[in-house]
Amino acid sequence: MNTCIIIPCYNEFDRLPVSEFLSYISINEIFFCFVNDGSSDDTLALLNSIQTKFPEKVTVISSEMNAGKAETIRIAVLQLIINPDISFIGFFDADLATPLSEISFLLRKIKNNDSIDLIMGSRIKRLGGVIKRKYSRFLFGRIFATIVSEYLLKLPIYDTQCGAKIFRKNVFINIFDEPFITNWIFDVEILLRLKEKYGSKFLEKNVYEFPLNYWEEKGGSKIKFIDFFKVPKDIINLKIKYKN
Repeated sequence: MNTCIIIPCYNEFDRLPVSEFLSYISINEIFFCFVNDGSSDDTLALLNSIQTKFPEKVTVISSEMNAGKAETIRIAVLQLIINPDISFIGFFDADLATPLSEISFLLRKIKNNDSIDLIMGSRIKRLGGVIKRKYSRFLFGRIFATIVSEYLLKLPIYDTQCGAKIFRKNVFINIFDEPFITNWIFDVEILLRLKEKYGSKFLEKNVYEFPLNYWEEKGGSKIKFIDFFKVPKDIINLKIKYKN
């Protein structure tokens, strides 16, 4: 098992699709790291029950305080990146808006292409794929993506915010060392750190957006409408910090 998928969890007791995880873990050689981000419900007990069933394939990290998705994933990566048995690290959202079946497609693409160091799920609505998303969020997403692409990254990236990504561990050494200055758009900050360390050409050649076969917006999202109003400030802060 040279691949570990991180699943950040905050108050997911009533939302976590446990049966889907159990079914997938039972027949696939993928390691999972569930991270309890200071949940106030029984999420931790639920995660521990999954680990009990598959102790060799599942590990659980738990924090008493809620730190947010960005910090939760960062802490998990820092623990996994020193594991010599792991070559690929990824993260998926706990609600499985991106189903676990997409892992095999992402892994096949990155493992068969030595030039790809980061593969990102992309919610491109197209013939042959199923993307179920509220139009309002789709519209905001396109506006956001355009600003990020033209103003911050200056690269033609379609979808930075899909919660399904896998990367080669050795290329990401030091990328997660410092806490992110953003939370919900930390995905953009990851790309900015890669650009700062390796340059624009690296992102052009070594980052691949993979059109997902299926993605479905789930209810009970932790991202509220008010969070959208914080995005402009986050973008400005990123522009100031990563001057490239």
